[in-house]
Amino acid sequence: MVGTHAEDLPCVFEHLSGCCLIQTIYPSSLPPLLCLQPVHDSSRKFNIALRLGFLAYSLLSHFPKMWTSVRLLLLSTLLTGKTVAERCPQICLCDGIKHQVMCLNKNLTKVPINIPQVTQRLDLRGNEIKVISAGTFLPIPYLTHLKLQRCKVESIEEGAFRGLGRLVYLNLASNNIAFIYQESLDGLSSLRQLILENNSIEEIKPGAFSQLGFLTFLNLARNSLVYLPDMVFQGLQLIKWINLSHNSLNVLANEAFGGLSTLRRLSLDHNELQFLPNEALSRLSGTAQLDLGHNPITYIGEEAIEMASLKQLFLDNMALQEVSHRAFVKSPLLHTLDLHNNQLSVLQPQTEMAHLKKIDLTGNPVLCTCEMRPFKEWAAKARIHADVVCAGPAAVRGEHLESLRATDMKCRSHALGEELLPSLATVTREPEKDAVRCPQGCTCSPDSQHANCVRRNLQSIPKGFPSNTQLLDLRHNEFHSVPQDSFPGLRNLTSLHLQNCKIARLQPGAFQDLKNLVYLYLSNNNIDSVDADVFKGPAQLAYLYLDHNGFNQISKSSFTLLPNLFALHLQHNSIGQLTDNDLAGLEKLRWLYLTGNRITHMSPKALGHAKLLEKLHLDENHLQEVPTKSLRGLPTLSELKLSKNPIKYIGDGAFLPVARSLQHLYLDDMGLEQISSGAFTGLGPQIRSLYLEKNKVRSLPNLHSFTALEVISLSDVPFSCDCQLLPLRK
Repeated sequence: MVGTHAEDLPCVFEHLSGCCLIQTIYPSSLPPLLCLQPVHDSSRKFNIALRLGFLAYSLLSHFPKMWTSVRLLLLSTLLTGKTVAERCPQICLCDGIKHQVMCLNKNLTKVPINIPQVTQRLDLRGNEIKVISAGTFLPIPYLTHLKLQRCKVESIEEGAFRGLGRLVYLNLASNNIAFIYQESLDGLSSLRQLILENNSIEEIKPGAFSQLGFLTFLNLARNSLVYLPDMVFQGLQLIKWINLSHNSLNVLANEAFGGLSTLRRLSLDHNELQFLPNEALSRLSGTAQLDLGHNPITYIGEEAIEMASLKQLFLDNMALQEVSHRAFVKSPLLHTLDLHNNQLSVLQPQTEMAHLKKIDLTGNPVLCTCEMRPFKEWAAKARIHADVVCAGPAAVRGEHLESLRATDMKCRSHALGEELLPSLATVTREPEKDAVRCPQGCTCSPDSQHANCVRRNLQSIPKGFPSNTQLLDLRHNEFHSVPQDSFPGLRNLTSLHLQNCKIARLQPGAFQDLKNLVYLYLSNNNIDSVDADVFKGPAQLAYLYLDHNGFNQISKSSFTLLPNLFALHLQHNSIGQLTDNDLAGLEKLRWLYLTGNRITHMSPKALGHAKLLEKLHLDENHLQEVPTKSLRGLPTLSELKLSKNPIKYIGDGAFLPVARSLQHLYLDDMGLEQISSGAFTGLGPQIRSLYLEKNKVRSLPNLHSFTALEVISLSDVPFSCDCQLLPLRK
């Protein structure tokens, strides 16, 4: 540039920077800074350099003698700006026009520090960034799209994404993230799409999404979630679609979907739901599409789904054997019902569903007999497209229901001298040519990886199930005991049903091959004790159902080999007391159900090993006072049930040990006569529901501190409506 004349400077600037001179003002006095509009500006610093350069040029127009002195400074400024604009990590590809940086598969262990500040799209896929540290992205605040798939990410530190207030798309799929903490996503106030698919997420902490008020799509598919707590999605004020498919969800808290008024689609397919989560789903008043396929649900009763805006419902590839004719009456806008690949042999007309237009029943063992005639006639009259292929009788097998005449759909009877059709309960699909192995008397589905041996009068546990079986249902047989190594080769089994099998004894090593077992159902048997060696093997067990058995005490070593147990069901036994170390080994226990036992006493250290306990149900026992000392050391307890215990008086500070975490308190139907003025000391800001109905108290202590209260139940309480009740009314 040496030797360049001042009058040539505009052309030089335009050539180097791609800038466009909008307006130049030359007053008689010192000229102001020129107005510049960058055409392809790739750095804020570069833009400042250009402005300084043009200011120098403007000055020289009035003071030509300064040119020699300023020329070197001007050249230095331009070159510095150009260097800033072109900086880029050596192993990455940078596109200055699109403001995009790509660093794919470079074995990076952290985000490069010299990425251009104005970068808007950053692609870091296929690296080894195990930890995303606090402040990582502060130098590049203009990001709108960030891709971190397949980076082996294990943890996200608090404040990792702070400074990314413009980010609208974040993809963290296919990593090793196990927990989403409250501060993990801080700073993402403009985020629209969050992809967390295919991680190892076991738990989402309350408040994790509280700052994502603009999020419209959340993908949590293919993780390890086993439950959803209350208000887990709080803060998602504009969410449209939540994808929770391919997890291990078994229980959803009643308020799991609370506050999601904008949600239009919910995907819960490919989980382990045994029953429809009716209460949780009823909170979704605006959801139009619900995917529940590939869950082991066998029955849908009356008024099962209450969703006012629901239009499309997918219940395919389940284990449905019966659907009530009034199952969907509380979802009046439903127009598409997908029931394909279930075990339905007949379906009753859904006569109250005025908007229903399409039903898919393909892949079901439908018997096109007189029992299906009402369905056919209703579908024709209501102009519903019903996709039904007959599995029997033999004369119409393979025919479409709509092609049959009503007179073809007969029920044979002995009175006509004809052979009686097999019972609907015993009709099964004909075996395929390449059918998988399966014990005699059972049915095995290679598609859903379920095996069913319900009500087969089996005297011993059968063997020979496919090695990929994930759910094994052995309910309503007569095994009496479960011997050692009863389930060889079933390393993929996640859910085992042994309810109502008259089991009295579990032998050591009974479940030793079940390394991936998550759910074990032993309800409604005759078990009165278990040794620790019984659970040698299923170290991943999260849900254990021992309710409705014969326990009168808990052996101190019973659960020491279950370090990952999440929920323990011991309700409706005969347990008389809880003593020290009864729950030894259950450091991760969250839910403990002891409803309907005979508990009269709890030692102060009875719950000492379960420090993460969230739910404690002690209702329908024989406690005569609130077990205040036993509640110490439970900093996360949010739900406590003491209903139907003969507690007549509640003294000062009864709930003080759990005052900071308690949200739901059940004190109903106890015959309660008096509550001291300091009984609720410490409670207040967290409490959301308080149940006191069916008691004998005549007044309540001041509840002014209960500022978050949503439900208070006081029915059947003999209050004296005098001045003492005025604070409650207010």
